[in-house]
Amino acid sequence: MKQYLSIMQVVNKGMDFVAGTFLVLIMLLTSVDVVLRYLGHPIQGSYDLVTFGAAFVIGFALPRTSWNRMHITVDILVEKIPGKRVILDLITRVMAIALFALIGWNFMKLGASFSRTGEGTLTLGVPLYPIAYALGFSSFLECLALLGDIVKIAVQRRTA
Repeated sequence: MKQYLSIMQVVNKGMDFVAGTFLVLIMLLTSVDVVLRYLGHPIQGSYDLVTFGAAFVIGFALPRTSWNRMHITVDILVEKIPGKRVILDLITRVMAIALFALIGWNFMKLGASFSRTGEGTLTLGVPLYPIAYALGFSSFLECLALLGDIVKIAVQRRTA
């Protein structure tokens, strides 16, 4: 279990690095585009590139966010039944795994469809299938991060 948790920690940090890199690139592209637009020479396709970058930022930052439990939770139900928090945490993690597995599967199907049809962006003609595959991959990694969360809950419960 400890090896799985260590591997997931490294994978999540790597994905977080990719998300951060795309965020910096989006900021640079937007800044340069604003200046060039003011000078009458906007960057063609900047909207497409910023959209792709945002997809990578959100998709690739999600597993680490879940791993570190930095997401927003509503504790109204947990406050009513404090002794059942662990069970409620496990149930919500299992439901989230099912949801992200479904999301990942659909992104993979969408990527295959985009690859088959050759669909791309209107401005630059960039193929859409790599983005769909990347988001599907990140959804499956989110499932692994949530599974790691279940492992952490089980380890904490065993040591408590």
